Amino acid sequence: MELKYGDISFPLKLPPQRLLGVIRPAVTAPADSPETIIGAALDRCADAIRTFRPGERVVIVTSDITRYTGSEIYLPLLLERLVAAGIREGDIEILVALGIHRKQTEHEHASIAGPLFGRIRIVDHDCDDPGELAFIGRTSGGVEVEVNRRVVEADRVILTGTIGFHYFAGFGGGRKSILPGVAARRSCMASHFAVLNPGEGSGKNPLAATGNLAGNPVHAAMDEACAMVEPAFILNTVLSPEKRIIAAFAGHWREAHEEGCRYYAGRFAYPLREKAGLVVVSCGGFPKDINVIQAHKSMEYGSQALKEDGVMVLLAQCRDGYGNATFFDWFRFRELDEFEARLRSHYEINGQTAYSLLQKAQRFRIILVSELPPEEVRTMGLVPAKTLDEAMTKAAEHLPADYAAYVIPEGGTVLPVKM
Repeated sequence: MELKYGDISFPLKLPPQRLLGVIRPAVTAPADSPETIIGAALDRCADAIRTFRPGERVVIVTSDITRYTGSEIYLPLLLERLVAAGIREGDIEILVALGIHRKQTEHEHASIAGPLFGRIRIVDHDCDDPGELAFIGRTSGGVEVEVNRRVVEADRVILTGTIGFHYFAGFGGGRKSILPGVAARRSCMASHFAVLNPGEGSGKNPLAATGNLAGNPVHAAMDEACAMVEPAFILNTVLSPEKRIIAAFAGHWREAHEEGCRYYAGRFAYPLREKAGLVVVSCGGFPKDINVIQAHKSMEYGSQALKEDGVMVLLAQCRDGYGNATFFDWFRFRELDEFEARLRSHYEINGQTAYSLLQKAQRFRIILVSELPPEEVRTMGLVPAKTLDEAMTKAAEHLPADYAAYVIPEGGTVLPVKM
């Protein structure tokens, strides 16, 4: 079996008698082409698009390069519908929902926009530029919502992206294009702070969990912020592990998203009979393993299949390092109670991800195959390795003779669920 790592792959050498199973999503290739799937979804928005008027300014929000969505396929088809409704191309702008991520390169803009690159204006959101932000309201939980002025000043806003699991917002896609996608840094921080229970030392809210929207306080903040913007509609894709569009959901920003989340959960949650002592996880290669923050998703999901004190081997190249300059700094805190106290007093989204990583590093033995400096990997509480063979050798040193293992070739797309 070959497991992806960046742009290459490693062969996995695992005794067959040790293999409990290969954890994959329950998806099959659709009969229709991606273009047909997108076209059918956009047909559901025909009435909404008919209300657009010539001269109106339209902003299309889409994801950055860390989240492949199929944008180079769906953006031209969406543009075609808008132009047919009388919207001039010069009145359409693509806004990349960076959240607090880095700006995109020209090459990355070209990848996102596809055939529209150089034809339709594409700009990056900047969460730290006060001149580009506008206050639009306050959520019931007290989050002050500031978003990109282009969204506020547009006549019509369309949200696009992809639906997948999110380790504390429940699911990606939909309302997440607004908060944190095009929100101010402080709005992002405040909404994500809801992941923690009220009260010092009380830890993470159990409802802020992968695959859960009901009662999820982080989702609730995002939902309220999106309602303030009132998008015209959304277009969200669902992708196979091979990054092929297998479904698309379009329509009202909340209803279409919830429909897509139900579809996703039904196909990308994997029922477990038992947990294993070893889990070998690949993020799925580039860009899913572009940095530690993105790779953490695969670590989180894969840990659901692991026994307490078990061993995980995680393949994550991390060619872009950590994904944010402040992420690694959080590992100066080695004890979880000290870490949590600092997180509550100086909250950062990257700190929340680092805290979650450290929790798993202390529950399990996690061997990371990456390009990161070994001493920095150790600082995070992980065991460094340069190759899968090296990692498996290190894993064997900590496994009983009768261990059983799961292999997860696309760790960022499938959620093991103990039945």
